[in-house]
Amino acid sequence: MVELVPDRDDPRALTVMINGVPSSFIDLDDPRNVGFEYMDIMCAVLDHTRTGALDVVHLGAAGCAMARSIDATRPGSRQIGIDIDARLIDLARTWFDLPRSPRLRLRAGDARAQLATLATASADVVIRDVFAGDTTPAHLLTQEFVADVLRVLRPGGIYLVNCADRPPLDGARAEVATLRAALEAARPPVEDVTIPGEVGIISEPALLKSRRYGNLVLVLVAASSGTDAQQPGPDGVLGSAGLARALRTLAVPAQILHTEAETAKFAGQARVFHDAVTP
Repeated sequence: MVELVPDRDDPRALTVMINGVPSSFIDLDDPRNVGFEYMDIMCAVLDHTRTGALDVVHLGAAGCAMARSIDATRPGSRQIGIDIDARLIDLARTWFDLPRSPRLRLRAGDARAQLATLATASADVVIRDVFAGDTTPAHLLTQEFVADVLRVLRPGGIYLVNCADRPPLDGARAEVATLRAALEAARPPVEDVTIPGEVGIISEPALLKSRRYGNLVLVLVAASSGTDAQQPGPDGVLGSAGLARALRTLAVPAQILHTEAETAKFAGQARVFHDAVTP
């Protein structure tokens, strides 16, 4: 069931509820206002890692809050929104006056199946925000799935993940271990003179310390060659002082873990997710 719940202070701001669970926040007057804390984090990451128009794939489009924000802030961007709920896509088109193709194309279908149809090196950003209830479907967690995300991303592209978890963050730790394994498996030979990819974990400090339930944003930056236009600084793409400062100054301040040591410690001995193998 899809329901629109107006904000108590602003009737032009709405929360899209799907089966009683908040799915998107839509400000009809300001598409830059994405409402949810994890989306603010994602916007900050994009603001401090990418410039200009973007080709973006949204896995789990819902009310298209992120797509509206990117369209408003980055003219010329081309986006694909994928959601398994065809009726929700139709309602979002009707209710929210979304950008039209080619600025935003919407597809109904399973996120992994639709991702597999996209051309290699065709996207700058892939965003995964897919839930069945409060859980991400298992086939969207695996190293094999992340490998297909990396196939679709251009060199230096960004994969953003909305990961909801509760203490002791076993799911988030396994996802980080999986991202690290997928990045290592996709790393080109040393002789190609590539800039290594990165993995980051972003959330408010209390959640990173496993003190409560909430949303973490996981970030994977694909490897890139020394000739790619988007060049990282000495501390990598995710280690910039500007990004750290932007995260600290959000309405709900956030912290980033991004070094090899930090992400390895966070993942610990967590298992890597793999596709099930049928005998």
